[in-house]
Amino acid sequence: MITPTRIGPSTFAWGERTFVMGIINVTPDSFSNDGLLAGSAEPIEAALATGLRMVAEGADILDVGGESTRPGHEPVDANEERARVVPIVAALRAALPGTPLSIDTTKVVVAEAALAAGADLINDVWGVGADDSMARLAADHGVPLLIMHNRAEARYTSFIPEVIADLEHAIERALKLGVGWDDLIIDPGFGFGKTSDHNLELLRELASLRLLGRPILLGTSRKSTLGLVLDLPAADRLEATLATTALGIAAGVDLVRVHDVTANVRAARMTDAIVRAS
Repeated sequence: MITPTRIGPSTFAWGERTFVMGIINVTPDSFSNDGLLAGSAEPIEAALATGLRMVAEGADILDVGGESTRPGHEPVDANEERARVVPIVAALRAALPGTPLSIDTTKVVVAEAALAAGADLINDVWGVGADDSMARLAADHGVPLLIMHNRAEARYTSFIPEVIADLEHAIERALKLGVGWDDLIIDPGFGFGKTSDHNLELLRELASLRLLGRPILLGTSRKSTLGLVLDLPAADRLEATLATTALGIAAGVDLVRVHDVTANVRAARMTDAIVRAS
């Protein structure tokens, strides 16, 4: 039994049901074509509208990011990324005081500014990397840390055991730096530092991550492996995403990070009724 995690205004009682994280991309170049800077809309107004809609649809937490992580993305310097996300985090916090907010960034200065603006969770896509500054920041501020698995190159001798070992090392480091055990969430990093074959193997072996004793987030929404399997563009990958949501929950996933909240909430509730009897 995994003990609950307090994330800002909410307590997440892991195992009772699956939680849903809605994605808010404050970028012009998101792979999923949902970046709020790609159109002509005012980004703060667009982010507020998106956040309010997602919460109304059942999102339990909102994840704000200001730099695309897709392959070949245009790097964003810290000042630009901070200027993108901080006003939106502040606006979402004011409009949705009861909704936990996550900041998705690899830059400590951006994460720190977002925490000051009202973010409650740090989502670190290089949580298993050599830099421990994000874990130090989480410890200093007493906020939960989402550690994602990633590698610069998709090279493995024994894929699943190495993913587990990398995450275990990152968890141990975070604990030594002062992050609370109950404040750690893991993400196996579907689509990050992995081939499509690795990603499919990861889905087949998700249950093995329960050995780490921490809640698991799964982020497959609209990703390229789904498009490769079905030969479909990002906008047409909803059904594939829902399949991974249901199978992930059956394997023990606690939280899913998605673009399409309504459909994934419904898939999660149905799967919960079967596998959790909830």
